[in-house]
Amino acid sequence: MTMTTITTTTMTTITATIMPSVAAEPTALFRLLGWLSPSFPVGAFAYSHGLESAFERGVVVDRATLVDWLEGLLAFGSARCDAGLVACAHRATVEDDVDALAEVASLAAALFGAPELARESFQQGNAFWSTIGTTWPHPRLAAFGSALPAGRIAYPVAIGVAAAVHGIDRGATCLAHLHGFVANAVSAAIRLGMLGQTDGQRVIHACEGAVVEAARQAESARLEALGSASLALDLFALDHETQTTRLFRS
Repeated sequence: MTMTTITTTTMTTITATIMPSVAAEPTALFRLLGWLSPSFPVGAFAYSHGLESAFERGVVVDRATLVDWLEGLLAFGSARCDAGLVACAHRATVEDDVDALAEVASLAAALFGAPELARESFQQGNAFWSTIGTTWPHPRLAAFGSALPAGRIAYPVAIGVAAAVHGIDRGATCLAHLHGFVANAVSAAIRLGMLGQTDGQRVIHACEGAVVEAARQAESARLEALGSASLALDLFALDHETQTTRLFRS
């Protein structure tokens, strides 16, 4: 009698989430760092994206509540939606689809729950577009500029188009945009006296996972699926219009 032994090997597949790297293209990293840094003249310092009103109302008052606020916007709110717009604008530009870009730009110009949020995005978007055209010129910028609504260029659309024209990876652009969003919120919180500079860095650290995940999802976003569920932000932005003492425009 012959005994046969059968050995079964179970293989486990581990899937890791890896964000696109710009290490192979140093110029891409250099441009993203420059375009989304405080030195780039878009006037981001003048806006708090509703945070000032939330602070005034006692809702966002310290490091923990600021992290909650930002993680909510990254997962469900305006930050998530804007990153998707970056991706859609980038994709349309790469595909040389001017009609698709016009559709992205049109929707982006309407996706605001309060007038101050619209002014915030348009002011930064128009300034970004103008500065890019002057300081980082490219022949294709003018061609795609015709698809953008004059004076109503949403900030994420301007970033997406510029990055695509200059050959910068879509995922890296979404990640850099979201990092800039969080960093600007931290800067506003520090100026409001909500927290100090060290705690500000702790907030950025705490939001790292949420930023990476939001950028990963945004990279493949489609226009028809974009939207947000941040009613609190819209209400605070509306409330901010009549706030007696204000440091910020939104």
